[in-house]
Amino acid sequence: MDIRSLLMGLSFAFIWSSAFTSARYIVLEAPPLSSLALRFTVSGLIGIALARMLGQSWRLSRGQWRATVVFGLCQNALYLGFYWVAMQWVEAGLASILAATMPLIVAALGWGLYREKVPPLGLAGLVAGFAGVALIMGSRLNGGADPLGLVFCVIGVLALAVATLSMRGASSGGNVLMVVGLQMLIGAAALTPFALTESWTTPPSTTFIVAFAYTVLAPGLLATWIWFRLVARIGATRAATFHFLNPVFGVGIAAVLLGERMSLLDLVGVVIVTLGILAVQLSARPGAAARRAAREAGGEGASPAGLGRTP
Repeated sequence: MDIRSLLMGLSFAFIWSSAFTSARYIVLEAPPLSSLALRFTVSGLIGIALARMLGQSWRLSRGQWRATVVFGLCQNALYLGFYWVAMQWVEAGLASILAATMPLIVAALGWGLYREKVPPLGLAGLVAGFAGVALIMGSRLNGGADPLGLVFCVIGVLALAVATLSMRGASSGGNVLMVVGLQMLIGAAALTPFALTESWTTPPSTTFIVAFAYTVLAPGLLATWIWFRLVARIGATRAATFHFLNPVFGVGIAAVLLGERMSLLDLVGVVIVTLGILAVQLSARPGAAARRAAREAGGEGASPAGLGRTP
């Protein structure tokens, strides 16, 4: 892996992880679903405008439309909807750890639903990753963490795993930025009826405006662009290994900016989850996912798993 690819991967992981902290700033000051629907609307319109400037079309293939709709509903409306509501009560560091287990869940679903063979290293990573999550959740529940918030996070990350699996074939045929913009607008449309039940009690503060702008531009658009460029350079399997940094970055950023504290058990759990994710990613067979996606898409290439996983 060359230096440029390494820097791109580190930048993506850092931006992705920082989104939990910026989202935490937002939901502590404003209604979560209203803020999220507004974010999707702004990001989606910017994405579509940029896509049109680049000559991309919204005439997607049937497979692209299907995957875009499912992804928009599962990732944007369900995953992020549940997460933004939960982060009113759940700290950003814990939320980032739970969200980072998505590669573990995708690997488990691939084994359970598609009968994919998981090497011993991958099995060890799955066991270690879920054990680390159980350790962290047990520690936080004993420390007074909100059970409903944790349940919302678990539901959200399950929806994210389904969204990731649905993205096979979504970027084949081009129009990637258009797909990104459209799935954001789909998320906004799905959340709007629920957002209308909320009310803004205070005018937006400077903190809210800065956090909102950052969330729209950095995790929402820049991280997605970096991800696709990275996948094009080194492939989806090698690019996915950078996700093992997400728990570390997520906890570190939340500690620096929000002053969140971690217990010794939390830190041990973070290390276990990180190593579990790394083991699963390193054990993945480079050609297996692509061959399966090609069969399902009628010979077209696979899309990079994990598009737009930012909160």
